[in-house]
Formats: sequence, structure tokens, C-alpha cells
Amino acid sequence: MIEEFLSSKATKTETALSEYLARRTEIPQTLRAAMEYSLFAGGKRLRPALALGAAELISGNDGDALPAACALEMIHTYSLIHDDLPSMDNDDLRRGKPTSHKVYGEAIAILAGDALLTLAFETAADCGDAAVMREIANAAGAEGMVGGQVIDLESENLKLGVPQLRNLHAKKTGALIRVAVRVGAMAASANSEQLDALTRYGESIGLAFQIADDILDVVGDQNAIGKPVGSDASNNKSTYPAAVGLDGARKLADDAVADAVTALELFGPEADTFRALARYIIERDR
Repeated sequence: MIEEFLSSKATKTETALSEYLARRTEIPQTLRAAMEYSLFAGGKRLRPALALGAAELISGNDGDALPAACALEMIHTYSLIHDDLPSMDNDDLRRGKPTSHKVYGEAIAILAGDALLTLAFETAADCGDAAVMREIANAAGAEGMVGGQVIDLESENLKLGVPQLRNLHAKKTGALIRVAVRVGAMAASANSEQLDALTRYGESIGLAFQIADDILDVVGDQNAIGKPVGSDASNNKSTYPAAVGLDGARKLADDAVADAVTALELFGPEADTFRALARYIIERDR
């Protein structure tokens, strides 16, 4: 069920992403190639799927959330390009392929990320709702993902406890996951009770996602993940397994999934896909 859901939403998102890029005819060829290289490098398209799924849960129609879904994927992709740079995580592989700076050089990689970020807000404007754009900007910016990245950099060689890790990853990883659910619901005119429930769901699966990523960096298969395992340890980063051990991290992930499922009590069987998705997040192998 989940693979079918993710595949369907990914196909819809990728078609729309291609159309958005095709409309921009003045992009220099090298820049376009670099943008497309990373934007269409694969991945589950989780954030767009969450936005589209939340809209569908509220109204039965995900079309109004498609611009926001595409914007979120552009922002996520830009963040990966910049995270992989030598000045940041210095990664050579992403999803089993050479990272952008390895293919196009650092300067073009930086500019491709910049271009995707700015195109994201042009795309999000198609929602016709300034509140949606504010939500995305806040989640992506200094109080969200970018701020979390700074905390992550400043925390290297430190041993963070679980409260500090939660704060770090609520911004760095969780903010875009949380906002994906929120803007999808907002695009579908969710009421305040529905929006609150889905916000709690998004926060919980954002936590579960990061814990699962930390675990995979310890026990995952490099061929499945598409990048070397053990990079967190080699970069002296604090992780949940380092803080509480593998078993403790798995328990925290299970608890986060349980919280996510509880948040959906307001909804009936129409939310079963989101319930299953919460479990899938900690059972995945990549």
C-alpha cells in the first residue's frame, strides 16, 4: 500500500517538476543540467507525498497542494546539494550517484542549489496563498532547516543528549516534514482541529525519520542507502544511537511512530495510509 502511494505521488510530483522547469526557457544550459541532475536523481519524494496525502485526506483532492509539494522537493534538493559540499558534509555520493559538486564543480553546485531555492518560492506562489508561502519560508529558513544545520555544525565533536538532539533535528530535518503535512492540509482548507492533528503527526514522523536515518548510518547497507555508512561517526556528529544505543534509538523511533498514529485519532480509515506511512518510515532500508 505504501509503495503504491509513494510511487503515485512521486509520479505526479515529477511530472509537475518537469513542467515547471520546462517553462523556464532562459536558464543557462549548464545550470539547468545541474538543477535537473539533483532534482531527478531519485528518492521517495516523501515531502511531496506528505503534502499531497494531507490534502487528499482533508478534501479528497490533492491538486491544490501540488505547487507546494513541488516547492518542498526543490527546497529539499537544494539542501542536499549544499549539505554535500566540501565545506559542509563533504560527501562524494548521494543516492548512489556522484554528488553535484563532484560532477559540476563547487561553484555550479552552489548556484544550482540557489536556483532551486528561489524557483521553489516562485512555484509555491501558484498556491495563491501567502500563508502557505510563509509556512514554507519559516520551515526552510533560519528558524527551521538552515538554523538546524548551523546547530549541527556547531555541535560537531560534542556529545548531545536526547533533548538537544530533538531540538536540532526538529529544525534540520523535522521542519520540512512537519510543514509538508501542514501546507497540504492548508491547501485543502483544513479546519483548526484537523490542522492541529496533522501538525502533531508531522512532528512525530519527522522525529521518527531522523532516528531511522541515524540507525541506518550505523547498520544500513551502503548499496541500499546510496552513500557510505558511518559518515556520522567519521564527522563526529551526535546521533541517537550514540546517545542512547541502538536499542534505545529503536525504542525512541517506535514511540514516535505511536505518537504519530495517536495524532490521527480524529480521522477514520481514510487516514490508514498515513498510519502505515509512519510505520514505514522506521522500517525502510534507505
